[in-house]
Amino acid sequence: MADHQEATITLPSAPASVTAARRYVTDVVTQWGMQNGSDAVESLRLIISELATNAVQHTRGQSPTFTIDLRLEGAERLNIGVTDSHPRRPQRLPAAVQQDNGRGLVIVKALTVESGGELTITPTQDGGKTVWVALPWTPVPAN
Repeated sequence: MADHQEATITLPSAPASVTAARRYVTDVVTQWGMQNGSDAVESLRLIISELATNAVQHTRGQSPTFTIDLRLEGAERLNIGVTDSHPRRPQRLPAAVQQDNGRGLVIVKALTVESGGELTITPTQDGGKTVWVALPWTPVPAN
């Protein structure tokens, strides 16, 4: 495997794109060496589902597309970025708020920390933002 791998996809900000995003990320990381069905892949599937859902639901039609960037650095760290063109940063709801939704970022942060990674949000040049999740790379062990 090369020291550096990259993959990118841009999807419409539509509910069906959440499934497409999950499938895309799963396909890419398994091609790069993660075992499909492993805890690491299942965590990634949930992380990308939550981030893609945020990009679709919370941009209020101001971001017609969102982009997923996957970068594997030196077979040690996987960086996943979800970029949209809406300027508002994601916000965590207070724990006391009783709602059926709005907990996606809390879930992403918890899974990221549990995996030994970090979550950051960076502005883009066009006024949007990218939510980055950096995780340790956990490929299938060599036989």
